[in-house]
Amino acid sequence: MSQLPALPCYLNGEYTSIDRAQVSVMDRGFILGDGIYEVVPVYAGRPFRFAQHMARLQRSLQHVRIDLAMTATDLLGIATNLLAAHADYIRANGQFDPKMAQMVYFQVTRGVALRDHAMVPSLTPTVFAMVNTLALPSPAQRAQGVACVTADDFRWEMAHIKSTSLLGAVFARQISVDAGAAETVMFRDGFLSEGASSNIWVVKDGQVFGPPKNQLVLEGVRYGFIEETCAALNIPFTLRPIARDEVRQADELLLSSAGREVLAITRLDGAPVGNGVPGPIYQALYAAYREASGQD
Repeated sequence: MSQLPALPCYLNGEYTSIDRAQVSVMDRGFILGDGIYEVVPVYAGRPFRFAQHMARLQRSLQHVRIDLAMTATDLLGIATNLLAAHADYIRANGQFDPKMAQMVYFQVTRGVALRDHAMVPSLTPTVFAMVNTLALPSPAQRAQGVACVTADDFRWEMAHIKSTSLLGAVFARQISVDAGAAETVMFRDGFLSEGASSNIWVVKDGQVFGPPKNQLVLEGVRYGFIEETCAALNIPFTLRPIARDEVRQADELLLSSAGREVLAITRLDGAPVGNGVPGPIYQALYAAYREASGQD
């Protein structure tokens, strides 16, 4: 008997539940990790920056040469149906909160074929989507910030693709789990790349710095949000290579992702960041995030 809950999902044109959904063992996503994914946060039933998430999904599809006939509008329709079904599921289990945060997960693989490393042409992509509650940072994490550890970035050099081939990220995240930390901050050739599952931001002298957008960094959707918000708040914002020493000497460090929104890093490798508490730039960006996402 399946141990999975009967959470609603979508698979190749049908709505079902994750305890019943099945794909072929020859799906290239299962055999080769040959697919991409996207995660969209949802607040009070409203997807946040959906268009930007779909634009990134389309970029990833183009990079891996998967031709998906479905449009962003089609995917929004799937998300809307799943969000309603998930709300019904939560309500039936007595846990419904109209302000709850949810997440929509989309995955597209190249499809089903006999195993071959080459990109098999003209396959029908496998399309999967599901919804679950989104576990946001706790009030204590908001008030105190979180501890992170550093590591060299040993993953592949096409991080700009949001690929389902995530074993490198799994190993990177486990480094912080084993250390009792919230995230692994990674460096490639002495320069900041990103977190295991987040983007990392450096604050110095009232300015926000981030790594440049290139193939070594996944451009999180919050890249655009933070840049737009800094412009609105007259906070200088620059993307450029950031040396390891600059990270260690930062006034503030931040991480951003769909699940963690914007969060302060207040300890790095056991040492305090700045004065060891969430700083004013974090407070301003997080307040703007709450307002933009409809949480206030």
